[in-house]
Amino acid sequence: MLLKSYAPDLAYAERLVTSFNQFNRDSIPLYIVVPDEEISLFAKFSTSTIEVLGESILGSHLVDTDVHGLRPGYINQEIIKLAFWELGLAENYFCVDSEALFIREFYTSDFMATPEVPYTVLVEDNELKVEPNYFNQYWVEREASLREIQRLVGLDDAIIRSCHGHQVFSTTVLRSFVDEFLTPRGWAYRDALAAAPYEFSWYNMWLQKTKVIPIHHREPLVKVFHNEDQHLEYILRGVTVQDIARGYLAVVVNSSYARELKNVTVRDGKAQSIAPYLSYGEVSELIAEKIKDTFKRRFGSGS
Repeated sequence: MLLKSYAPDLAYAERLVTSFNQFNRDSIPLYIVVPDEEISLFAKFSTSTIEVLGESILGSHLVDTDVHGLRPGYINQEIIKLAFWELGLAENYFCVDSEALFIREFYTSDFMATPEVPYTVLVEDNELKVEPNYFNQYWVEREASLREIQRLVGLDDAIIRSCHGHQVFSTTVLRSFVDEFLTPRGWAYRDALAAAPYEFSWYNMWLQKTKVIPIHHREPLVKVFHNEDQHLEYILRGVTVQDIARGYLAVVVNSSYARELKNVTVRDGKAQSIAPYLSYGEVSELIAEKIKDTFKRRFGSGS
């Protein structure tokens, strides 16, 4: 596994590592790549299966200016995921986010279709397309970028199939991407991301175009709550961590919104889970409405 992290995500990374150590049944190695000056912060995670590396190990690929309107740190974490194969540490590696929390035992077989070929996560994301907030904020721009990737790699497909993250990257696919797509154009990873800043879609669509390895399709291995509406839906439906674990290895509450709300995570119990989303005023209104509803049910609306 590969985790690209940095100091502001240290608490997230610590939670991830704890769950990784708890549920990693096949002693799968984890490489944590961080800025060189922050290695000492993450060194405490080092074990026989976890190694912390400084990002300068891939420094020749990194940028120090904005790319596609995105800050260097954001683009560099995408580059590191795409370039990690060059270190020769793994033939296949699963990219995991700092916010992820493993919730059940996992094995090599969860990620590999055969000893040599990993599963490929491909989805159309129709459940996101139908959400008005997500569609207006993210979908339109994302779809245009993914169509551009399709065009550039020559993938003629009316359907967009990709993933947001948590993909198993194959060295065979990435080497082909560099040798047969980037190099003939005189491009580096940064140039591909300047055209469309979606590293997982570059991988997925190049694979769909070339089929350089067999595609063994899997749905997402990690449940991601992209926005608070999705998280609240699960809470209100009473879906527990144990329920989520029947379908997923891990869960992510997207820090792009959850970071601003203290103590947002995945818990069992509606009250504990919904509390971070509510102000004291909203709690008071909720209590008042609950009392009013209880009164009506016990004594009737005409009492």
